[in-house]
Amino acid sequence: MKKRALIAGILLGATSSASVFAHEQAHEVKTLDQVVKSDFRQDKNVSRDKYRHPLETLTFFDIKPSDTVIELWPGGGWYAEVLAPYLAGEGQYVAGNFDTNPADEKKRKGYRATSGKKFEAWLKKHKTQVGQATTVTFDPPTHYVLGRDGSVDTVLTFRNLHNWAMKGYLEPVFESTYKVLKPGGTFGIVEHRGKAGMDAKTGYMDEAQVIALAEKVGFTLVAKSDVNANAKDTKDYPKGVWTLPPRLALEDVDKAKYLAIGESDRMTLKFIKNVQ
Repeated sequence: MKKRALIAGILLGATSSASVFAHEQAHEVKTLDQVVKSDFRQDKNVSRDKYRHPLETLTFFDIKPSDTVIELWPGGGWYAEVLAPYLAGEGQYVAGNFDTNPADEKKRKGYRATSGKKFEAWLKKHKTQVGQATTVTFDPPTHYVLGRDGSVDTVLTFRNLHNWAMKGYLEPVFESTYKVLKPGGTFGIVEHRGKAGMDAKTGYMDEAQVIALAEKVGFTLVAKSDVNANAKDTKDYPKGVWTLPPRLALEDVDKAKYLAIGESDRMTLKFIKNVQ
């Protein structure tokens, strides 16, 4: 009996060690290139790399594996599939997620709450790959606080500004972002780039107005990139930016035309929080 117990203990220890090793392997520091090319990413997301350029975009924003990064409104998790595993080893990924339990019962069954719950479930399901990735409730106009002031290295937002601008929330969103960033921290923006004076209801934003608002809040623009630019985008469509892929709001009407244009022309802006 003692011999059997000894063998069982050895086997249990070996299994435990293998489990720990697998956990450590999953969270070892990876390069951005390794994460972008990993099998963890869904094929449907990888197919959009030619429009969204995750490697080049995150390199431009100088995201380091040891950083604490907040992504505002991650939606279906397109960038989370890259950022969360990349930061799992040494850093921290935080999603500024929708309120999953709003006071209004009707809103609990709405798009935001449902989408927020789905994202939280995704993080839980893939804990091995995303490590300590977590969420903070960020749902204007009721939830703006992103965390302790001066606690985060980078805040990123991808194609969300028009949503906040349409509701009049954009300035307080920028202010919340400024507060949570460390001095010298980065605010990275990718957004549909419109013509001067275009209404946010089209899904497009005036780049000069975006820069002016960020500077008003206290940010300094340090760099622009055309990595997500698209000169084919004429920005004059029946259903605004949603006419183009991936949405294709007109469905089969002129579908070939819009597929040939591709996804929208996008500004890619890097701001820093001024060092006090």
